[in-house]
Parts: sequence; C-alpha cells; structure tokens
Amino acid sequence: MPPMRVTAIALLLLAATPIFAQKVTIKRVELAGEKIIVHYDLEDSNPNNEYQIALYSSQSNFNTALTKVTGDVGNEVKPGTDRKITWSIREELGPYKGRLSLEVRGKQFVSVAKFTNITTSTKMKRGKNHVINWKPGNSNPINIEFLNGGQQIVAALNQPNNGAYTLYIPKKQSKGKDYIIRITDTRNTQDVAVSKPFMVTPAVPMLLKVIPAIAIVGVAAVLASGGGTDTPDTNDGPAIPDPPFPGN
Repeated sequence: MPPMRVTAIALLLLAATPIFAQKVTIKRVELAGEKIIVHYDLEDSNPNNEYQIALYSSQSNFNTALTKVTGDVGNEVKPGTDRKITWSIREELGPYKGRLSLEVRGKQFVSVAKFTNITTSTKMKRGKNHVINWKPGNSNPINIEFLNGGQQIVAALNQPNNGAYTLYIPKKQSKGKDYIIRITDTRNTQDVAVSKPFMVTPAVPMLLKVIPAIAIVGVAAVLASGGGTDTPDTNDGPAIPDPPFPGN
C-alpha cells in the first residue's frame, strides 16, 4: 500500500442520557498492512448501556461513515476496555497516498426491538402459531419478517411496535435451522433488530407417524392368520353327538 500517515483521531461521544458518566479514551492506532486498527476504551457507569459507534475520515470531510469496518463498531456496542475498529482502507478508498485524519463518533443506542423469547435453542413447529415477544425501543411502526438464508418467507408491514406478534409457519415450510425474525423501524431503516437463529421442526415427530402404521399392519397379520397357530387341547373329551332330527 502506498505510504500513508494518520495525523489525528478525534472522538465525539453524544450521550442521550447525561445522568451516567461516560468516558472514551483512544489507546493507539495501528497500521497493519492494508488495514488500520483503532484501539479505544469505552467507559460507562451503567454497563447495560449500548452505543452506536461509527468511523469517519477526512477523505470525505467527515460527512460519510466508513463502511469497510469490522469489530466494535455499528449498533449495540457495549462499554469495555480495548475496543477495536478495523478498517480495510484499500477496499474503501482504493490506492491512497497522503495524510488522513480519522474521527470516531458515538451515541447511546436504543434498538428498535430486543427479542426476549428467541434463543439458539428455540424450536418452532410448522403449521402452528407462535408468539414472538420483544422489548420495544420506540413507538415507530415496524416491518416484521420471517426469513431463512436471506429469503423472505412471511412479511408483516407497518405493524405497531407493541412487543408481540403472532407468527404462523406454513405447514409445507422446510424444516431446518438458521431461521430468523427481522424487525425494521419504518422511519429509520438503519435501525434493525435480528433475532438469534432458531429451528423449524415438523408438527408431529416422524417416529410418532410411523409407529401407528406398524401397529395396524401387525393387527392385520394376526387376523389373516386366523388368530395364530392352533394348539391341540389335551383336555378335550369324547365328541358330543348331534341331537336326532324330529320324526327319526
């Protein structure tokens, strides 16, 4: 990569609720090949707070957030030490030579929704209704989607953000894992909540479907054989003669 020097880093932290003490400290900036790694500490007296963190550069006059970033950046960043943002500068800007300033901006983040009853161990049966619960972050209308592998299966648009939605999973929906629920704020489409991946299972386990069929076949076999193997009765006495017909 052509020579480049990062000359300054500024951090602007916009706290939505100034009741709690927040402090951000830039520890160091690391040049690692074609990547720049920003190390910082994010301190908050309330460890349950979450932040929306973005990285900006002087190349765009700090007008547009950088997109080729990973690590402790984006939504739901928790307070802690040695937080890292890794920026792939070549992917973002191509060959670059010269001086560059970076700026980290953050604000307290409240997600449009936080799911409360979906975990990685959740299983939902197809052909059934399932109540999805979440904690609303605002009162804006939302879009609710049921997806698998990025493919939309069910969508409910402009729903109230009231913390509950009843999802019906079609009977013929493929069983499997990696299904998710996605909730999007219709007034801020960047505010998206995605559930943990969960499984979709058959309404009746396959074993229970097979066992009754086996039982029916077994009964039919018994009936066809006349009730089983004849066994001589050693207690039988002499045969009783038929009664005479009248007039004989």
